[in-house]
Amino acid sequence: MNNKFDFKADFLRRIKETATTRWVRFGIVSLIFFAWVAWLGSWWVSLFIILLFDIYITGYIPLTWWKKSKSATVKTIMSWVDAIVYALILVYFVFAFIGQNYQIPSSSLEKTLLVGDYLWVNKMVYGPRVPMTPVHFPLVQNTLPIVNTKSYLEWPQWKYHRLKGFGKVELGDIVVFNFPAGDTVAVKIQNPDYYTLVQQFGRKFIEANEKDFGEIIYRPVDRRENYVKRCVGLPGDTLKIVDGTIFINGKEQEQPQNVQFNYFFKLKNRMMSDAEWEDLGVAVDDRAITRDYPDIYVSPLTQAMVDKLKQKSDLDFIERYKPLSDELIYPLGEGKKWGWGQDNFGPIWIPKKGATIELNDSTWAIYKRCIRNYEFNDAEMRDGTVYINGAPAKEYTFQMDYYFMMGDNRHNSLDSRFWGFVPEDHIVGKPMFVLISFDKDKGLLNGGIRWNRVFTDANPDK
Repeated sequence: MNNKFDFKADFLRRIKETATTRWVRFGIVSLIFFAWVAWLGSWWVSLFIILLFDIYITGYIPLTWWKKSKSATVKTIMSWVDAIVYALILVYFVFAFIGQNYQIPSSSLEKTLLVGDYLWVNKMVYGPRVPMTPVHFPLVQNTLPIVNTKSYLEWPQWKYHRLKGFGKVELGDIVVFNFPAGDTVAVKIQNPDYYTLVQQFGRKFIEANEKDFGEIIYRPVDRRENYVKRCVGLPGDTLKIVDGTIFINGKEQEQPQNVQFNYFFKLKNRMMSDAEWEDLGVAVDDRAITRDYPDIYVSPLTQAMVDKLKQKSDLDFIERYKPLSDELIYPLGEGKKWGWGQDNFGPIWIPKKGATIELNDSTWAIYKRCIRNYEFNDAEMRDGTVYINGAPAKEYTFQMDYYFMMGDNRHNSLDSRFWGFVPEDHIVGKPMFVLISFDKDKGLLNGGIRWNRVFTDANPDK
C-alpha cells in the first residue's frame, strides 16, 4: 500500500472543493489587499497573499481546528476568541491607516473645541504613517489600564514612512500629533513634561527620587501621548508673537474666532453667581479668584465674552493678563534671558526639510532638540563648537519638516511656546468633526450631553 502524500493532488482537491462563496470572499479581500499594498508602496508585503489564499481556499494552516471539536465548551470559547481577534485586526488597520476617535482632555483649544469632545480624526488627510511600533494593542495609546503596563512591544521598530495623503498641513489647521517632549517620561508626573521637570529640579534630583517621580522611560514616536493644537507656523516660516498677536514672515495673522486670553475682572460689592457664569459660558474649572484678592476673578475669555461682561452695570474693572518672560518658555533656560514669554515670543525660524542653518550659540539652543532627539544624531556643543556624530560642524541640514503649534486658549495652553517644534513624523491626523460631547460639570440627564455639538465641524475657522 502506497501511503506517500501527494501534495499536488491534495492541493488541487482542496481548490476544487472550495465553495463559490469563499472564492468570492477571497477575490474581494484580495482586491482590497493589493490596493492597500499599492498605497503602502512596499511590494514585498504582497507575499502575504499566500496566507490569505490558505485562509480562504486551501486551509493547510488549521486556524479553524476548533470547529471540528466535539466539545461544545471549546467551540463556544474559540468562537468568541475568533471573533475578538478578527475585530482587533480590523480595528488595528482602521486606526492605523484610516482614522480614530480622540478625546479632548484639556481646555487648550477652548472654545473652539471643548473638554469632553470626542473627535473623529482623519489620518488620510495628511497621509497615514506606517506604524513605527507595529506590535501594540490598538485600543490604548501606551499604557494598558488596570495592569498599568506598556501596551506595546519596543521591538520591532520601523523607520518613519508616511503614505500619500490628500494634502499637507496648512496654516490654521487643527492637528492631532504625538507630543514631541514625550519621548522621555517620568511615569508618576507627566505634567509638566520631563524636560520641564529637569529645568525646575535638575536631572540628578529626579533620578534620585524615583518614589516621587517614578521610573524614567523612553517612548517611541507613535506611542507618545496625543496632543491637539492649531498649526500657526509652517516649515520655513519665521514666527513672532507681539502682545499675543502672531506674525508670520512679518505679516500679522488674524486671530481665531474663539481665541481666549486670561482676564482679571471684578464686580462692585458682589460675586458672580453660578447662573452668570453659565450664561457667560465659563467652565467650572475656569472660575478662579486671585490668591491675594478674593474678590477679583481671573478667567479665560473670548472677545465676545469680554464684551458681554462690559455690559454689566456693576462691572468694576476688566483687564487682560500680561505674562512676563519665563525661563520655562522654549528654549528652556533661555526664554527669560531673551525676554520671551507667552505673549511676546521670537522671532523664531521654523525648520524646513533640506534647509541649512549656521550652528552657533543661539541656533544650537533653539534647534539642538531637533538635531539630537528628533533626527537622532549624537550631537553636543563643546567649547563653542558643535560636534555631530563625533565631527565638528559649522552648519546643519534638516532632514524633516517642522511645525509650530498653539492652543486657542492662549494663556492656558502648553504648546510650542514651551516645548518647541512638532516634527513631521509626529503628525497623526486632522480632526474632522465632533462625534459626541460630554460636559463633565453636568449629569447625563441634566445637560451632560452637548447634543448641539454632535457631528459639528471640528475646525470651524477653516
